[in-house]
Amino acid sequence: MTEVWDRWGTVLTATAVAVPVVVALVWALARRRIRDGADARTAWRRSAAEVCAVAGTLPWLWMVLTPRPAASTVNLVPLSDLAALFTAAPTTIVVQLGGNLLVFAALGFCLPIRFAIPVAAVALVGAAGATAIEVLQYLFDIGRVSSVDDVLVNTLGAVLAALLSRPWWVARTWAARTQPRRIPVG
Repeated sequence: MTEVWDRWGTVLTATAVAVPVVVALVWALARRRIRDGADARTAWRRSAAEVCAVAGTLPWLWMVLTPRPAASTVNLVPLSDLAALFTAAPTTIVVQLGGNLLVFAALGFCLPIRFAIPVAAVALVGAAGATAIEVLQYLFDIGRVSSVDDVLVNTLGAVLAALLSRPWWVARTWAARTQPRRIPVG
């Protein structure tokens, strides 16, 4: 655990310090929306979802785009990195698998709450974001492994988080899909 703190303590500390700022942003954004005439419940839900999606994803992006003193590699063989991971020490498995599941978890949790989109759309956003990260890791040559498995696990994390947030969005998603679209006239 000391190794994890040594490597990521700065990110974790910055994240903890940012919590009051995040709360203040949610409050300010919701108050502005209410002042502009939005329903209070909708204003708070949208504000919390938007701010938490960004604030919950940025620390993970910081972590996965931090350079390491190693040669960058690419692995395009699906599930090979995961198979190799399960031969590692339990701490390594938890850190690697857990970290990759959490990269887009906040985004996956918040997207359907904010935009009333289905889980399949969250999966597409997660896969696109994860692919972008792996390409950036390779292009910037920051000493990381760019892997198809990371894309799969990052996407799975977004989807699982979206399913966890289901009580807050399922009724709205269904209503959005079943209501007729209104086309503005004029």
